[in-house]
Amino acid sequence: SAEELKKQEKKVRRRGSLGIILSLIVLCVIISILSPRFLTVANLTNVLSQATVSAIISVGEFLAILTAGIDLSIGSILAIAIMMLGIFAVNMQMNPILAIMLALAVGTLIGLFNGLLLTKLRLPHPFISTMGTKMIARGLALAVTAAQPISGFAPSIQFLGSSFIGPIPASVILVGIVYAIMYVFMTRTSTGRHIYAVGGNVEASRLSGINVHKVLLIVYALSGFFAALAGLLLVGRVNAAYPLAGVDYETDAIAAVIIGGASFSGGVGKIVNTVIGVLIIAVLRNGLNLLNVDSAFQTVAIGVVIILAVYLDVVRQKSSVIHK
Repeated sequence: SAEELKKQEKKVRRRGSLGIILSLIVLCVIISILSPRFLTVANLTNVLSQATVSAIISVGEFLAILTAGIDLSIGSILAIAIMMLGIFAVNMQMNPILAIMLALAVGTLIGLFNGLLLTKLRLPHPFISTMGTKMIARGLALAVTAAQPISGFAPSIQFLGSSFIGPIPASVILVGIVYAIMYVFMTRTSTGRHIYAVGGNVEASRLSGINVHKVLLIVYALSGFFAALAGLLLVGRVNAAYPLAGVDYETDAIAAVIIGGASFSGGVGKIVNTVIGVLIIAVLRNGLNLLNVDSAFQTVAIGVVIILAVYLDVVRQKSSVIHK
């Protein structure tokens, strides 16, 4: 019956969530055995701080993948957003709060542009549209300051990326707030439910009265917003905006989302699991650094993780079909 199928799906999802958490725990245990420095307070704080940029930018990727799409432009959107932040806040000496708002608006508008390419120009797949936007945004990031970095940001702009509230980095608190808000948004609002519905079946969603174009515009606008917000954290950490920031960030974000249990087929995934996927990648990178593994082989390791994540997605889809 339909009820029994729903119960089976819930059980499978719970097992998947537990499996993701268990994977993170096992990885932490293995690295802590290989390197005693891993479990120090300073190192764990460093891991969390470094994971915050990826955690924020992965929210937008999660939304795109949830609609059976993808956003390859988030790294480039981050770059153009922080370069514009540098122009507004440093070169033009604009009020820091206003400069931040404008930079976030830049990211949101470019994300909205991605959505318009899909809905108005009806490009066949977001892979194409976001790939084009990726190149445009990166070119603009290089052009606006002739490929020169901008530094010397005000303390108020650096706050989120570099300050602590008590013993906890402000960036970690921001990630917690963002994920809490998005959890409520995805589970308690009609728009959140519509995003899941569109990812599950576009045509059925359209026939049921859901404005599919509106949903896609919201998703890609939010993706651009979160890319810009992640850029704000990055600027806070390094006190500089540089045009090559965010290169390959979309790769880690996609891997984190898929490791977190979302599916390329759309309609499946939990926002909370995405941050676990982010932590798995962050812990892996940190562990490889502690073990003095060459950066080239670190790249190989992340590539293997991505392939395994996609393979697990394929296995999950086959298992879902068998249960149905």
